Amino acid sequence: MSISTPSPDAPRPVLDAETNLVIDLAWADDVSFDEIKSRTGYTEGEVIKLMRRHLKPSSFRMWRKRVSGRATKHLRKRHPAPPSFEAEE
Repeated sequence: MSISTPSPDAPRPVLDAETNLVIDLAWADDVSFDEIKSRTGYTEGEVIKLMRRHLKPSSFRMWRKRVSGRATKHLRKRHPAPPSFEAEE
């Protein structure tokens, strides 16, 4: 019994709109995992599993390296925005 591997020229499976949305949000630097959960219902762990399943291994490793420890991906780690100073009239 031989296991066939897809050729590099084989078309990639089409992803549904929700999966595409989660992947786009996960790649965005300014969108936290908390925001992803509130918009899609996916927890951080579920996002990681989804990314592992749908990205190429090298792309997944690059994404994980990029988001690991990144303060902008976790609302609790973000620095609060500086207060805005408006001229009083």
